[in-house]
Amino acid sequence: MTRDDIFAKVRSTLVDALNVDDAEVTPAARLKADLNAESIDFLDIVFRLERQFNLKIPREDLFPESIFSGDPKFVAGGKITADGLAELQTRMPYADLTEFRKDPRTDKIEDLFTVDLIVRYLQSRVGSA
Repeated sequence: MTRDDIFAKVRSTLVDALNVDDAEVTPAARLKADLNAESIDFLDIVFRLERQFNLKIPREDLFPESIFSGDPKFVAGGKITADGLAELQTRMPYADLTEFRKDPRTDKIEDLFTVDLIVRYLQSRVGSA
């Protein structure tokens, strides 16, 4: 399956799950800020992707919220600590943390969750050309 094939399936899934237009689902589109996804939508998205790609997706794989639960080792002063960034990179090796590392405020975490993140995650799971 090519990256374009994966993207097409992800786009279709997000259009259906979030009731958005195809044109809105770009690789850079952020799930919350751009596509107006809410917490409950993440469960639906994971469920739909599992069916679409015929695989089991542990919710913590795609949306690992627990590391941001206030552990001072990972979060301090409203920012993700160096340990937190390392943990995030370990749990989400498919995430591009380049920009986030420059200003790792907890209120910017949701910006990491883009359409491209989902595509890269699925590439890591199903393989692609």
